[in-house]
Amino acid sequence: MKKNVKRCLIFLALTITFAITLCASVISVNYLKFTKIPLNAQALTSPSLSIILFDNENREIQEDNQFNGSFCRLEDLSPHTKNAFISIEDKEFYKHKGINKKRIIKAMLNNLKSFKLKEGASTISQQLIKNTHLSGEKTFTRKLKEVALTKKLEKQFSKDEILESYLNIIFFGNNCYGLESASNYYFSKSAKDLNLQESCTLAGMIKSPAKYSPITNYDNCLNRRNLVLKEMAKDGHISLDEKLLAQSKPIDLNISKREASEKLNSYTQAAIDEASKILDMPAKQLALSGYKIHTYCNQEKQEALKNSLKKNHIEDVSNCAIAINSKQHAVEAYYGNSNLKLLDIKRQPASCIKPLLVFAPAFNEGIISPDTQILDEKIKIGEYSPANVNNKFSGYVSITDAVKNSINIPAIKVLSYIGVDCAKQYCEKLGITFDSNDNSYALALGGMTYGTTLKDLTNAYTVFNNRGNYDKCVFVKYITDSNNRLVYVHKPQEISVFRDDATYLMTNILQETAKNGTARKLSTFSACEVSSKTGTVGNKNGNTDAYNITYTPDEVVGVWYGNLDNSPSPLAGGNQPTQAVLDYLSNITFENKNFEIPSSVTTAKIDSLELEKNHRLVLASPYAPSRYTQESLFSRFNMPTEVSLNFLEKPKINATATAQNNQIVLVLKAEKHIGYQIYKDEVPYQNIKDKQDTLTVRLPFNEKECRLKIVANYSIENEETLESEKTFTLVNNQKTQIKSNNQKWYI
Repeated sequence: MKKNVKRCLIFLALTITFAITLCASVISVNYLKFTKIPLNAQALTSPSLSIILFDNENREIQEDNQFNGSFCRLEDLSPHTKNAFISIEDKEFYKHKGINKKRIIKAMLNNLKSFKLKEGASTISQQLIKNTHLSGEKTFTRKLKEVALTKKLEKQFSKDEILESYLNIIFFGNNCYGLESASNYYFSKSAKDLNLQESCTLAGMIKSPAKYSPITNYDNCLNRRNLVLKEMAKDGHISLDEKLLAQSKPIDLNISKREASEKLNSYTQAAIDEASKILDMPAKQLALSGYKIHTYCNQEKQEALKNSLKKNHIEDVSNCAIAINSKQHAVEAYYGNSNLKLLDIKRQPASCIKPLLVFAPAFNEGIISPDTQILDEKIKIGEYSPANVNNKFSGYVSITDAVKNSINIPAIKVLSYIGVDCAKQYCEKLGITFDSNDNSYALALGGMTYGTTLKDLTNAYTVFNNRGNYDKCVFVKYITDSNNRLVYVHKPQEISVFRDDATYLMTNILQETAKNGTARKLSTFSACEVSSKTGTVGNKNGNTDAYNITYTPDEVVGVWYGNLDNSPSPLAGGNQPTQAVLDYLSNITFENKNFEIPSSVTTAKIDSLELEKNHRLVLASPYAPSRYTQESLFSRFNMPTEVSLNFLEKPKINATATAQNNQIVLVLKAEKHIGYQIYKDEVPYQNIKDKQDTLTVRLPFNEKECRLKIVANYSIENEETLESEKTFTLVNNQKTQIKSNNQKWYI
């Protein structure tokens, strides 16, 4: 037994030794191979580069694609600025030779614990190589390349030269490459003039510019800045008093109104950002490597979109717009006007979420039809008391009217019918993401914790003019390398979210919205059919966001106006955004003019009397006169089956008659579609028609006795008449009573 255990241990030891030797050999061979990769000095020292982009017709896009043009010299920076980056990124920068072995061992142990490559232990030298020579993928092969090139870097450049290059290439978000660019943007000053807390703010951001953005994630940024201050104090670069004083101060941003704001929200910048994610490398490396980005940009639409926003510009209000081809899932135009990058900014979507979250899912689930009536009334759900605009309620309204007039209460009620979880599942398939706290009925009105981006909101609407199919939209069509070899091609992968009957019913309602609803500014547009939805976000101080999402048979255009600081502005979805959409549509051409009606949608005659009286959708009797029917759209999967009893049987007469004070008092509950003739002792007395009410008719009664007759009738489609009658025999006792009183009077 002992011999077997000993043999197993020896075998295990040999196996481990062999595996280690093999791994070491593979690593050594690859490392030697990677040492032959040349160091690109231009990538380290060039202050300015550009990327070539092409439109959908392979014409070069004539927009400014240059970036990283601002350069700062290390000798001009304050010690606080240099030390802030060293303390948080690489404490041993001036001591190691490019690789910090202690940090690597620590990172390896942490990675082994988590079974993930979470930590890389990169020094500033390694980060410089990664950002100028390599992709961002976390693999051992890339790490070996990084180490080999870092060794070369340390031999050819001094520490100060490395640090200077590093500070001039790192990314700070909002299109800021390099410290000088970031300093000018976030604080409106040169990098040499940064104070302690400003330096620490920028040093803290570079780990994740989005997560630690002082604009969109202020608390994260503040905590990160204070961590940098703590590390500087620990390293002896600042005193404890300096640390505490700086930590007590807020982040005092002074966003510059730079001329580059157009570039920040341009089509080309969005395409470059997307290409960087696709190839997992910084924009500067894309330029250095000679990659060419071929996009879906339609120059006609891009120019029209830009001009429409400029024409409808509001002072001190940001705006942006996007146009998406629904069939290709391609962004054909994008433009924004702001000092902040708007493409990934999340805002409350307001009523624009209703078709996606509430009504289209309800159509798909067979819960409603366009003419389904919902009671618009004051409601309270737990502690939630929603209201309509101006706190007005309309009584029973159709789904069509509720959508086109953007009435809130019906949307909340329909959401309650389908359930919040079911509704969210539909929306999530459309690329709309929710926070874990987004579980209330306020979602029906756009009440989300973080909101959504204009791009995602607009792209979700492509499901309506693409027969219920969805895919994520993109800017980049394909990418080629410096030798014109294809390295990436966009291949749409659609998923089915709604049936085509549900999407067409939604489209038809949103057409009404564009004709005579909240988007009625589009009613003058006639070049092709359009469907539209508006949305406005506001509070007691005024409106903060305004939207219009409009689509034609082929594309969807979304427009947003607002301020990221939530300051109120004279905005409304039906005003500036809708006007901008109208101006855009008026300056482009269209291939398809009309929405396609799927075979899964049909029309049926319903009884308008039953709808008006009992708010039910029932099929009209085949004998019903046309004046009492209406054509309604239905999904073939959600047709009414009940046939109205109106015009199938003799009319019912609901009436009472009594004798009072020498009068006959007739109380008649009249129906609008029934005509009534009143006879007294066979003599015609009065005709009643087109009345829907309880009527009181008084007739003189001087006789001892009389016969009252009511004849009710209506005509049906084949000119036949259905008729019924009701009679009353009345005795007048009033005279006898009067005579008795007279006798008493004479006594």
